[in-house]
Amino acid sequence: MPDTQTKATSAPQLALALDFGLKRIGVASGHTLTGSAQPLGTVRADQGQPDWRELERYLHQWKPDLLIVGIPYNMDGTESPLTARVREFCAELTAKYALPVILVDERLSSREAEDRLRASRASGERRRKVRHEDVDPIAACVLLEQWLRQGARLP
Repeated sequence: MPDTQTKATSAPQLALALDFGLKRIGVASGHTLTGSAQPLGTVRADQGQPDWRELERYLHQWKPDLLIVGIPYNMDGTESPLTARVREFCAELTAKYALPVILVDERLSSREAEDRLRASRASGERRRKVRHEDVDPIAACVLLEQWLRQGARLP
């Protein structure tokens, strides 16, 4: 009898990554077949409550097989003040969309995103200054790349 976990992880999967924030949620897409990710944009949020219609547009357009969500921890591994909010957000995602939700440790993902944007600007590839809203989709991309590098394991 085939192992369903092995079968599920070997089938190509399209994932959307979400970098949760109180004002914005960064969105990126990636594929297990190519092992690549790309930033897509942001979804507005009001005190952590996303604009669900805006998020649904991404889900409708990309038709992901699963969602990757960054979970915030302090540098020492303890839960941050936002950790519980992210878990609530994930529960809502699961209830609304019936998609698997995978949590990925997001420590330093925003810093990595900022570093990438600054390097892009320093090289001349990017002309305008880096804004806060530029960081979020790149941070989502960092989360997705991290999950892909770790073998794209399903829950």
